[in-house]
Amino acid sequence: MDSMSEPSRIHADPRVLCGKPVVRGTRISVELLLRKLSEGATVNDLLDAYPHLTADDIRAAVAFAADVVADDGIAVAESRDSGKARR
Repeated sequence: MDSMSEPSRIHADPRVLCGKPVVRGTRISVELLLRKLSEGATVNDLLDAYPHLTADDIRAAVAFAADVVADDGIAVAESRDSGKARR
């Protein structure tokens, strides 16, 4: 699924969460969903916590974020010890 081809799921409105992308019809931001997933939450955990979401909403949020990163070419800062061998 390409999130950009499904504009009905992810929406940004300056009157909602200062314009952050959210799941349409909610105040649940793409950022919140990504943070929860990065902390180890599963799709089922998110569906339990936010019962009005669907698995397609969560997939659309992840796809939207991937599209943003791909389009913006976001650079990741190199860590101070990047040249050192890892133990």
